[in-house]
Amino acid sequence: MPVHTPGARNSTTVPIFVDTNILVYARDRSEPAKQALAHAWIEDLWRSGAGRLSLQVLEEYYVTMTRKLRPGLAKDEARADIADLLAWRPISIDGDLVRVAWDLEDRFSLSFWDALIVGAARVADCSYLLTEDLQDGARYDGVVVVDPFRVPVGSLG
Repeated sequence: MPVHTPGARNSTTVPIFVDTNILVYARDRSEPAKQALAHAWIEDLWRSGAGRLSLQVLEEYYVTMTRKLRPGLAKDEARADIADLLAWRPISIDGDLVRVAWDLEDRFSLSFWDALIVGAARVADCSYLLTEDLQDGARYDGVVVVDPFRVPVGSLG
């Protein structure tokens, strides 16, 4: 990515939830334009202290980077990224989040996995969800989907 230790946090910053694909693109050399933008978003979120994610995102990142992406990362590199990202206070999947996801799945016809991501963003009090996996501009109970490859870095909040 590389990830950096968080800087000073801005108390007026709006928390922004980051989906797995953004973390992967920051490391994926096969898509240089997306890699540069994803990396810029992540750097901005470190600087502002606004980055949030879930354990689901970290699990998906690890598997994608160590088993699916070619070339991917060595396990120790992926683990180091995840160790750094733990500073973003990842949301755990528990019974309450599963129930939130079921509700979102039913009301918005989302896949269960997408509903877990949106639900985790809600639980983390995020106004925005950075992903290209859902429709840019879609709103789910106060969480707005933002395609980070269409919206300028640092323009949210």
